Amino acid sequence: MPDLSLVELPPQQNAWKRAWKGETLMHYYRLMVLAFLVNIGIIIYGATSGDWWNPEALRLDLLSKMAITNFTIGILMRQQYIINFLFWVATSIPTSWPLSIRRRAGKVYHFGGLHIGGTVSGTLWFILFVGSLYYEFFNGASQVAKSIPLLWVTTTLSALLVFIIIMALPKLRAKFHNSFEQVHRFGGWSALFLFWVQTLVFLGVNAEEQTIFQAVVDSYSFWLLVVITVSIALPWLRLKKVKVDMTRPSNHVVLARFNYGTTPFAGSSTTISRSPLMEWHAFANVPEPGRDGFRLTISRAGDWTGDLIDDLPEHVWVKGITTAGVGNIDQLFKKVVWVATGSGIGPCLPHMLSQEVPSRLVWATRNPRKTYGNELVDEILEVQPDAIIWNTDTEGKPDMVKLAYKAYKDFGAEAVICISNKKLTWQVVYGMESRGIPAYGAIWDS
Repeated sequence: MPDLSLVELPPQQNAWKRAWKGETLMHYYRLMVLAFLVNIGIIIYGATSGDWWNPEALRLDLLSKMAITNFTIGILMRQQYIINFLFWVATSIPTSWPLSIRRRAGKVYHFGGLHIGGTVSGTLWFILFVGSLYYEFFNGASQVAKSIPLLWVTTTLSALLVFIIIMALPKLRAKFHNSFEQVHRFGGWSALFLFWVQTLVFLGVNAEEQTIFQAVVDSYSFWLLVVITVSIALPWLRLKKVKVDMTRPSNHVVLARFNYGTTPFAGSSTTISRSPLMEWHAFANVPEPGRDGFRLTISRAGDWTGDLIDDLPEHVWVKGITTAGVGNIDQLFKKVVWVATGSGIGPCLPHMLSQEVPSRLVWATRNPRKTYGNELVDEILEVQPDAIIWNTDTEGKPDMVKLAYKAYKDFGAEAVICISNKKLTWQVVYGMESRGIPAYGAIWDS
């Protein structure tokens, strides 16, 4: 094992530059704030020169369009085909381009900021719509606002949207994750149903001289609702129960092998479930060159994974398509260092096996052979003979920032990709980025 006392880290950048490298101001939040600022600008325009809130003619139609437009953007940012397209665009940049461009393209996985920005902004626009609708009900002569069914559906929908957002707040989501997931799913489906009811009632009341059919065909909101509905339905149309062969090298981990006609690409993930309406978990795919199917490395990290490891089920549910993840960005660089702890080796493994991008592995884990089995460790060493595999049982926990930096310098890499728990991932990512080294890791935004 390398002597980390001999590793001297370079100085960090100045305080202003460092501030942009940490979790608080990461690209995810920047995209979220950008979405908010754009919407605030539109609200200011609507309240001033746009005259949207003129008491004589409230623009309920424009408020409705702004709400549904934001919801559409937010929901599409979670659509698997859209995600894969974004990664395809970002990773299409050739490695001959300047590193300053490629390192920024590597932050493509922060797209979830637009999901939050869009859905929260859409909810705020909808609340403005509801408030304006009630104002019209009590003060205006509009037939639209006098519709009791429209008021009832709109009020119920706004309350549901606020509840979904409350459950998605980071602290509540972390503390009640299963409840968050169920509220997000069933609440989201209920909200979609109410949006359809609300839109059709709104169009029916507002049709005037048009037939309801013509009003629907000409409706901007109707077509965006079609897009949203198709986007949400697509993964469920691919729902199926598949066979899985599980090997348990230790009580801590299980290696799950699938071969149901799909061989995913390196840097992608698959979601699996034992109860498809209740709980889903995503794991990094481990395809092997020249072999059909793929593996998942699943470690004990809670009740669900613990039960899976104990029970070794013969079948699980899958849905949707394999989806690109943070590891996919290795294509942007000429050489990368993979930093993993524990079962974080899973997402790293397919990239090392494919050998498409020269890489060096740094893996810290408790007794690797005992925990993950000789076969897996030998497989890694076959393609990574110079890998640093740190046995925490015998060597203790290392300074992962120093270990990553040493591998980065020795290998002449352009970037570091870290797959670990949240605390250590940010430790490594910030430790590298604050010294000007491109670094990437999961951001736990879903």
